[in-house]
Amino acid sequence: MTEKDFIPKSYSNSIDEGSFTWSSPSNIALVKYWGKKEHQIPENPSISFTLDNCKTTTTLSFLKKVNRGDFSFDVLLDGEQKDDFKPKIETFFKRVEAYLPFLKDYHFKIETSNTFPHSSGIASSASGMSALALCLMSIEKELDSEISKDDFIKKASFLARLGSGSACRSLEGDLVIWGSHNDIKGSSDLFGLKYPYKVHENFRDYQDTILLVDKGEKQVSSTVGHNLMYNHPFAQERFKQANENLSDLVSILKNGDLNKFVALVESEALTLHAMMMTSMPYFILMKPNTLEIINKIWNFRKDTGSRVCFTLDAGANVHVLYPENETADVMEFIKNELVAYCQNGQYICDQIGLGAKKM
Repeated sequence: MTEKDFIPKSYSNSIDEGSFTWSSPSNIALVKYWGKKEHQIPENPSISFTLDNCKTTTTLSFLKKVNRGDFSFDVLLDGEQKDDFKPKIETFFKRVEAYLPFLKDYHFKIETSNTFPHSSGIASSASGMSALALCLMSIEKELDSEISKDDFIKKASFLARLGSGSACRSLEGDLVIWGSHNDIKGSSDLFGLKYPYKVHENFRDYQDTILLVDKGEKQVSSTVGHNLMYNHPFAQERFKQANENLSDLVSILKNGDLNKFVALVESEALTLHAMMMTSMPYFILMKPNTLEIINKIWNFRKDTGSRVCFTLDAGANVHVLYPENETADVMEFIKNELVAYCQNGQYICDQIGLGAKKM
């Protein structure tokens, strides 16, 4: 498929006003994407667990305008006007206008809320842009009732990507691949794909406890971080490594080797932050307590034989991943040894979910 396949030919219906609500999950990448080309195309493929409890709920209300004019919208977060969100949404609208030609026909009211802290290393832009894309697709579905369920999800993922790259992985499925990869049939740089192959029962109901080390805004945005991959001295080797790791992960997911899963996921997390620390300008998003938690996890695993591991997003918070059958032991460990390193002792218990839901 190409971008042109997402441009609608015409609409057979009309609608003057209405509203749609979607709840869309965040995700945590196992193989990370860091670095992108033009039009939000990833430099390397990535794969993520879809979360269940960390989500954004967005209601999009719309009213047809008398005169078409420019983009017209208001944004509210938790009931409060958020004008500082407007530039990002306007950029998103500009990117997707060719694929949603009705955007200038309506005034929109975007009301959104998160179940987790905004801009703190949990992918709020992923869940937020995913939910908004799904709401917009619900309008297009009213305008064109011939859109199939599969095409609806695929185009929503395509649109979400143009708002935030990882957002295309926050729509459907417990495991989602984004980026073209030779070992995964149907994978694409243009949209996320529900992982198409059998997954070993060891990964069923996998758990993710997110330790909120720092709930403040990141000192460097993900967009800026991605841009620093241009001319990065280790970029090409990193892109090659990510492709190889994804090939290895396909085998791991099939055979259920948890020891290899732990090694690969932790290596990916540390490599992501290594790329940040070796860019120019360089930056560090981990905090001292992030490192304390990592060392505690390593010691616990050595002492107990547990398969608990960590991963990191582009922030200080730590995602503690573990099989469902270890929940009791790992939660006791978290409460006794790790909560002390969280800001205000806060953490979020989550598990792998199935994707977005219309409300």
